[in-house]
Amino acid sequence: MAQDIVRAESFFDRNFGITSRDLEKVLAQALEKKADYADLYFEYRVNEAVGLEEGIVKNTSRSTVNGVGVRVLADSKTGYAFTDDITIENLELAARTAQYIAHNRESLLPAPVGEKGAPRHDLYPVKAPPTDVSLEKKIALLHEMDRLARGLDPRVKNVFVSLASEHKIVLIASAQGWVVGDIQPLTRLNITCIVEQQGNRQVGSYGGGGRVDFGFFAEKQDHERYTREAVRQALLNLEAEDAPAGMMDVVLGPGWPGILLHEAIGHGLEADFNRKKVSAFTDRIGQKVASGLCTVVDDGTIPCRRGSLNLDDEGTATHRTVLIEKGILKGYMQDRLNAALMKMPLTGNGRRESYAHIPMPRMTNTFMLAGETPPEDIIRSVKKGLYAVAFGGGQVDITNGKFVFSASEAYLIEDGKVTRPAKGATLIGNGPDVLTRVSMVGTDLKLDEGIGTCGKDGQSVPVGVGLPTIKIDGITVGGTVS
Repeated sequence: MAQDIVRAESFFDRNFGITSRDLEKVLAQALEKKADYADLYFEYRVNEAVGLEEGIVKNTSRSTVNGVGVRVLADSKTGYAFTDDITIENLELAARTAQYIAHNRESLLPAPVGEKGAPRHDLYPVKAPPTDVSLEKKIALLHEMDRLARGLDPRVKNVFVSLASEHKIVLIASAQGWVVGDIQPLTRLNITCIVEQQGNRQVGSYGGGGRVDFGFFAEKQDHERYTREAVRQALLNLEAEDAPAGMMDVVLGPGWPGILLHEAIGHGLEADFNRKKVSAFTDRIGQKVASGLCTVVDDGTIPCRRGSLNLDDEGTATHRTVLIEKGILKGYMQDRLNAALMKMPLTGNGRRESYAHIPMPRMTNTFMLAGETPPEDIIRSVKKGLYAVAFGGGQVDITNGKFVFSASEAYLIEDGKVTRPAKGATLIGNGPDVLTRVSMVGTDLKLDEGIGTCGKDGQSVPVGVGLPTIKIDGITVGGTVS
């Protein structure tokens, strides 16, 4: 990590002429009117994307973005300004603007006190930036996946394959006297297959990635696994029957179904919603909010995961934070501002989409810990219900936890056995209520493949989710009434 800090500092000095003395000068400018805290967030980012459709490269792109955001906190008021032209003159202007905003907003609570110290992680030792790989090599991988998909079954009519890569360098300087930096890779590979049989067209999608280099997919043959899985899902949907509707027991499979946990419960445990008292979990720390089988954590320290970071976007080292322990609410995910206002410790969850966005508390990798029940025993315990393996879209209301999620792969459970595939199933419920209905938790915790992107207040950030097999007693399933 010390090496990344030095490399990030030298990068912005070498390419933009910003020295450590300049950082001190701008931060002093930001603090002129007795502000309590100020920081600078420098960002240089290269993004690449390539897409294949119908065996033809339909789009390629490469963009470079750089800029700096200046934040000033005064009496709990926040001022934020940014510039995409990194010069000392523009930095000083942004500092004065942020300072003016901070001193002209209504005061609410005491200002936060930041955490000192550098990050302690080295979570993504990538051999080379994923954006340095030649376009020809990336296109060859997409063509290989296209050929494999079409060769698996004659019913495959169209294939879409995409690869997106990012190389980001960040540098964060605080008026408290510390400077931290990080070099962050990110790669995601996806494939979607359309199959057709007697006029019935169905879709299957799969993919993965993380804070890894390009070789990750080829070395582990993950590109072949993604392809086979996308074709399997599409063909399965050809045979699926309409899901039944009504109240029934539901078993969620391991891995990606953790997206329901992320949306229906995770957002409600972010500090800003609870400080503003708009979350269903407000003022409930120490209370039982879930079944005693449920322990939920947010962990930004898992190597190479899509949601992991050496440091959050405020310069705080990421943490493994226990949110719910054996059903008891233990705490919330915090950024600097909300941690200070709520007088709670930092958790390394201050995140932002880019230098042009103000940080806020966000999830990293959020999942439920494994239990003690073999997953096959969970299935056997269900007389009649639904087994949901993968999810598509969903919606949730943070204020009350109500959600609606559509299952992209699901099966009927009949007499303790997984039987016919079902399509069109939606799960309807309330996040806090669903947690209390968890009656069995499997031993098979699995994290998602590395495809998650979370939206909040117009900002998108990469995240991870996870879940063991769990049984929920009695949840409303939307489908077809027989």
